[in-house]
Amino acid sequence: MKNLAAVLKFIASFGLIYSSFVIILLLFFRFIAPPASSFIFSDSDPVKSLFSWKDIKQKSVPIQKMSKYVPLATIASEDQMFFEHFGFDFDQIEKAIDENKRRKRIRGASTISMQVAKNLFLWNTKLTIRKGFEAYYTLLIETLWSKERILEVYLNIAEMGNGIYGIEAAANTYYKKKAIKLTTSEAASIIAILPNPKKRNPKASTKYLLNRTANILEQMNLIGGVKMLNEGINY
Repeated sequence: MKNLAAVLKFIASFGLIYSSFVIILLLFFRFIAPPASSFIFSDSDPVKSLFSWKDIKQKSVPIQKMSKYVPLATIASEDQMFFEHFGFDFDQIEKAIDENKRRKRIRGASTISMQVAKNLFLWNTKLTIRKGFEAYYTLLIETLWSKERILEVYLNIAEMGNGIYGIEAAANTYYKKKAIKLTTSEAASIIAILPNPKKRNPKASTKYLLNRTANILEQMNLIGGVKMLNEGINY
């Protein structure tokens, strides 16, 4: 019994220390741009990345230095209930579970907050334990950050091409301009390559990407356009 009590005490102490560390880190990242993410580390050469990030294109910018069409397209495409939920869209999760029982191609239901948690802290695997950590980090992020900050970090660390992370690097790579200069269609075309950015290019006019971009543009209008966005973000 003494050994069991000692083990439980150790686990509780470790959990408290770990949770405290994560909370402090998230409070820091609430104001300071994360210098990297777990996905960036996994995508880079582990030896070279100790000295430079030459194989990675990424630059963090405030959301006010992104075209309004970028976050609007992101919400329209990825998470239309973003401003309404607390990290989890249970209606979409239920629909995804039901649909995945009937088809081979798995449909995800991750919100923007869940994707921030995954991209920032976790690894790309389907293990159940990762989902548990993802939910834990998502709750902390929703508690400690504003919706504006969550969206801002997502758009700065999301993978948007082979070795390309964040909308600023994507805008420069694909359209040779800053993110704030992106037009409606350009913003939608970049977001359209998600969630498979390594296999798609917004400049490649495939039938799939053209249709997906058109659908995102339509959804941007249906959810209220820039007016809706201004109600949730301080531009």
